[in-house]
Amino acid sequence: MRIAMGVEYDGSGFAGWQWQPGRRTVQEELEKALGRVADEPVRIVCAGRTDAGVHATAQVLHFDTGAARRPYSWVMGSNSRLPPDVRVLWATPVPDDFHARASAIARHYRYVILNRGMASALRRRQLTTVHLPLAVAPMREAAAHLLGEHDFSSFRAQGCQSRSPNRYLHFIHVEREGDRMHIDICANAFLHHMVRNIAGVLIDVGTGRQPADWARQVLEARDRAAGGVTAPPDGLYFAGIHYPAAFGLPRHPIFDHLPADARRYSPAECRENSISLPSNSG
Repeated sequence: MRIAMGVEYDGSGFAGWQWQPGRRTVQEELEKALGRVADEPVRIVCAGRTDAGVHATAQVLHFDTGAARRPYSWVMGSNSRLPPDVRVLWATPVPDDFHARASAIARHYRYVILNRGMASALRRRQLTTVHLPLAVAPMREAAAHLLGEHDFSSFRAQGCQSRSPNRYLHFIHVEREGDRMHIDICANAFLHHMVRNIAGVLIDVGTGRQPADWARQVLEARDRAAGGVTAPPDGLYFAGIHYPAAFGLPRHPIFDHLPADARRYSPAECRENSISLPSNSG
């Protein structure tokens, strides 16, 4: 039986998602808990691996098991054995052709900024503080240069192992709510550090250090050295995955902003080396 799960976690206490010898990881904690519920070893596959300090509100994983458990039992049994900074939100049986990573059509990240003179005492590891005032309008103008399919070499980490730097960015929404600012980014897939590097560029534009057109110049350079600083991991959240409706999995309403044509492509066509999709105004 193949089971899909939705998971959230506070990444501040982890060395990242993936197993690392001698270091605390989200994958290790989940596999230990699920193994105890299943009474057998469990190996999980996630929709997208996150780095140290990065959080998730809607991570999705799958695993195969011979154990027969109700969805409620998977959720409650796992949570009773997990540390308080990891929680399973839902579980459901899925067909054998479901794959948490390869079946995904689009992924959504949210970058959260506290824009005020003083850092937060309560959420210092859950958001990034920018002390200088941020202007929303130039950040939105800069973000518009990144929409569509591009070579995002300027926004990938030097150690990124992806075979192709091409990605299709469906939309970037920059919104302010009081002293908080949210940058929501949706793409078919992401390169290593791509969201944090985009956030770094938009922050420099928002503070006035760079003009809005600088985002286009960085993109066209196709060289990481042309980009700005990598924004800290604290404000980054893996916030949603969009799957074909046939799988019947929970869906974040932000994916309503996807172009209609983007939702019609098969998972195989929207994997790492995506085909071109219709442009989106964002």
